Amino acid sequence: MTGAPKGLRLHIGLFGRRNAGKSSLLNAITRQSVSIVSDIAGTTTDAVEKPMELLPLGPVLFIDTAGIDDAGALGDLRVRRTREVFDRTDVGVIVVAAGQWGAFEEGILDELRRRKTPAIVAFNKTDLGRPEAALAARLEAERVQAVHTVADRGEGVGDLREALIAAAPDSFVNAPAIVGDLVPPGELAVLVVPIDLEAPAGRLILPQVQSIRDILDHDAYCMVVKDRELRDALDRLRRPPALVVTDSQAFLKVAGDTPDAVAMTSFSILFARAKGDLAALVAGAMAIDGLHAGSRILIAEACTHHPIGDDIGRVKIPRWLRQYVGGELEIVTSQGRDWPDDLGGFDLVIHCGACMWNRRSMLSRIARCRDAGVPITNYGMTIAYTLGIFERALRPFPAALDTYRALRAAGRGGAPAGETR
Repeated sequence: MTGAPKGLRLHIGLFGRRNAGKSSLLNAITRQSVSIVSDIAGTTTDAVEKPMELLPLGPVLFIDTAGIDDAGALGDLRVRRTREVFDRTDVGVIVVAAGQWGAFEEGILDELRRRKTPAIVAFNKTDLGRPEAALAARLEAERVQAVHTVADRGEGVGDLREALIAAAPDSFVNAPAIVGDLVPPGELAVLVVPIDLEAPAGRLILPQVQSIRDILDHDAYCMVVKDRELRDALDRLRRPPALVVTDSQAFLKVAGDTPDAVAMTSFSILFARAKGDLAALVAGAMAIDGLHAGSRILIAEACTHHPIGDDIGRVKIPRWLRQYVGGELEIVTSQGRDWPDDLGGFDLVIHCGACMWNRRSMLSRIARCRDAGVPITNYGMTIAYTLGIFERALRPFPAALDTYRALRAAGRGGAPAGETR
């Protein structure tokens, strides 16, 4: 049950005051003692994650947050960590003890609404007190689903499960394809997978595995080759493949070995579409033309792997950018959930493909950049742009290609655009 990657799970955040019963509710839902339960307020000091299966939705990830009505230095850390959970929450559950609804709970509900995140109110400890009738009527009028629970007795937990199933976004229930929609049934995709020092021993990386599965789910098939074997593999085919997908680091060689009539892109660009806002990331890549010696760039990586000597984010991309710009750049890197509080000093953000994250996390970061007026793009798009093969890499995505051409014709680039799939 815990085998599905986090990025494929519906993220369900539990928010509320300290000692509202969030941990007890999580334990009741999962039927396990996942979170420490205590009468002492503030026992949960960091987000606790619990992956499980919630049928008929499938894999989900519950996130039990620390209470965010805290004070003091440790309280400030708890609050910051909890607020970060909003960035990746697909469905938010506001846990309220004994009907004690106030400005604090209104603030959480407003934050979820601002992010267009479905919200459920769990009135917990209803054996000690119930919400006022006027509040219940208002929530119903505003189409905010409310349930009544007594977590330590298991009462109302079934109602909460049903509410979660009903609140799941359609984008999760009917998840868009990664690559399968680009390869007609019965047709072939060639996946180019370099085996280098960054390739994990004995396995493929997650975007490659998910792409293979997605192709099979769409009744197409694929061939997997290393970059130095691509040309020979294509020569052996009786008819051209519908698509060639490459690791971005081999982009230039693969572009040279793939006939121009064959569609070609990279895993990173596929995930720019699957995990983010493709049009905004296209516009962000065009901001590379506005860089100059001394420009400040944030390179952000979602996972926390140990970098090697020729690391893609710390070595290769900065090298390609310096060659393109013709001067030195100020490069700042971040890993995991670390993210600058102030983006105002950056000229461009370059993000990894976010294959380990859910889509909500990546969209939250794109929104942060939009609010700060800072263009954002991703690894694959940056590589294709600096190597001069950007337009070709976008051909499989007509709407995104139209966005690029329109911005180029208008002499623009870097400004966030509307979402394109």
